[in-house]
Amino acid sequence: MSKKIAIAIDGPAGAGKSTAARMAAEKLGIIYIDTGAMYRAVALDTIRKGIDTRDKEKVSQLVGEINVSIELTKAGQVIFLGNEDVKHLIRTPEVSIGSSNVAAVPEVRKRMVDIQRGIAAANSVVMDGRDIGTWVLPDADLKIFLTASVEERAKRRYSELIGKGNCTASIEEVEADIRYRDFNDTTREYAPLKAADDAKIIDSTGKTIDEVVQMILDEVNKINGLKVE
Repeated sequence: MSKKIAIAIDGPAGAGKSTAARMAAEKLGIIYIDTGAMYRAVALDTIRKGIDTRDKEKVSQLVGEINVSIELTKAGQVIFLGNEDVKHLIRTPEVSIGSSNVAAVPEVRKRMVDIQRGIAAANSVVMDGRDIGTWVLPDADLKIFLTASVEERAKRRYSELIGKGNCTASIEEVEADIRYRDFNDTTREYAPLKAADDAKIIDSTGKTIDEVVQMILDEVNKINGLKVE
């Protein structure tokens, strides 16, 4: 690309942000940053240490000791806890719920946001999360708010977990978890989930991932004067 660009993709759990953002970044030839993985890593460490992820006071104390880092490789983003690659350990339902809990803690968000802004300052990025367009990258060149119905998001997440062979929950339980995360994410006091005023809203209900990615690329073409197929 001829200039450095920042694309923010926000939305609720299960909307397909990570897949769409990763595919769009590949098409554009720029870096994809999965900010949710960072909060999942914090949640994993919290759980491992026997701390309730809803205990804001203890999580606030713990976050200063947690060493979360990202390594950007040709194969994509790798998330580390200390020297441990945890990308395959942070996708369980327990960690998903825990990540929503720890993300509501201001001290956690402040530390993660510092890391995220530093990456974006040095690279062209597609970054997805809950507050990218409203808080992390308020001056992003393009802001997308990707959503879908709760039922469709639950169905997608359930199928994903079944495909990975680590699903012990029913689809009803997965839907309940998503509704819990939605409530947690939209009602937290610090940097809640919401669409930025200048965000393009994309409802992915009933759409394929390729259709969603193309809609994102169409928006990139409008703001950057590029033609990306």
